[in-house]
Amino acid sequence: VQLVESGGGLVQPGGSLRLSCAASGFTFSSSRMSWYRQAPGKERELVAGISIGGGSTNYADSVKGRFTISRDNVKNTVYLQMNNLEPEDTAVYYCNAAQLLGLSYWGKGTLVTVST
Repeated sequence: VQLVESGGGLVQPGGSLRLSCAASGFTFSSSRMSWYRQAPGKERELVAGISIGGGSTNYADSVKGRFTISRDNVKNTVYLQMNNLEPEDTAVYYCNAAQLLGLSYWGKGTLVTVST
């Protein structure tokens, strides 16, 4: 099982980034996918989630209207489009796959730094 995040980096406030998470080794199309983040000194928090078919999404209040989660069940990839980034969005962003029976997989994360 592999979840490989990419797309992180340094961006100025107000800028945009698109994160990707490529999945392999399990049935992606049967997994609910989510993005989490963990800032220095803080607990990991849910940023956004998307249902198996992609028809239902949910977001943390702090990112609503700025972030969009999407998935491609052919490419086995989930995305997080992040717009109007703020310094408070600085964190390591993790991809998570959740399956029935409680199975859950994590990527190693990608660092997003929002700073001048």
